[in-house]
Amino acid sequence: MKVKTGYIREYSVISAALGLLILLNLILGSVIIPPRDIFASLAGLSDLSFVNEILWDFRIPKAITALLAGVALSVCGLQMQTLFKNPLADPFILGISSGAGLGVALFVMGFSAFGISLSGSFALNLGVAASAWVGAFGVTLLILLVSSRLRDNTSLLIFGIMLGSVASALITLLQYFSSSSSLKAFVVWTMGSFSGLTSAQIWIMSMLIVPGLILSVYNIKELNILLQGEAYAKSLGVNLEHTRRRILVATTLLAGSVTAFCGPIGFIGIAVPHIARMFFRNADHKVLIPATALLGAAIMIFTDTVAQLPGQSGVIPINTVSALIGVPIILIIILKSKFI
Repeated sequence: MKVKTGYIREYSVISAALGLLILLNLILGSVIIPPRDIFASLAGLSDLSFVNEILWDFRIPKAITALLAGVALSVCGLQMQTLFKNPLADPFILGISSGAGLGVALFVMGFSAFGISLSGSFALNLGVAASAWVGAFGVTLLILLVSSRLRDNTSLLIFGIMLGSVASALITLLQYFSSSSSLKAFVVWTMGSFSGLTSAQIWIMSMLIVPGLILSVYNIKELNILLQGEAYAKSLGVNLEHTRRRILVATTLLAGSVTAFCGPIGFIGIAVPHIARMFFRNADHKVLIPATALLGAAIMIFTDTVAQLPGQSGVIPINTVSALIGVPIILIIILKSKFI
């Protein structure tokens, strides 16, 4: 995909900001690491074992995870807002997050019902990610099965919201009967985190997100046509059913993967597409998809940096910080911008 040359300055500014935020993310934490030590470690020239351990075992994997999550959720949110012509649509509007949550709830609290404890074990981390992905994929599969019978995108949206409500109700039921330890494990997962992923898990996450991004780029032409409405798209011969399915598959790969490995992270997927539209003053998805990807990565890295600022007794949950950052941005854009 070619980036339009008229926006090279904007892309360069965002890329530079992203680079600085990544560096700041690696510097700050419970232990502040000077930039010179970071560059030495990245070049393999550092003799400070504790610096190498902190960077390569904790901060670099966490930064990569945050970057992937920001890109995926932002691009996904952009497609959802275009598909449903709804400025408040987010990556989880069709119930994908609730489906992932139900999968995790069944795994964590279901085992608890049989007296099996997985707390602190490798099986817990692996099982949570796998069950979240299965739950998200299950919801998407149901939507795909009925999408051909739905007349328009509004009906699809209503069906997705209903599925999410059913999943949320089942989660509440499981919480009512669960033990305190399993309930705590589930609540911690819902707060969101970029920490604790192994290199293998990051590799799996990236291998799911990359095809989703490729499919999103493939959807650009249809997304631009959908800006003019479904009737206009039909008049041009666009197969709306196939287009919806491609967008849904891309959404599952992007949002489902992030939710599986990081938990349900809100607000970023809503806010970033609006920031991109306002910053670039353009609705063309050839411009907006790379723009939202870069902005999403930068804002998510910033969110993670705020969550780990020095002087704190621990790391603030990602969802708390993303809400504090995302909600004011959304309100400002709604009140002042003409590009939503």
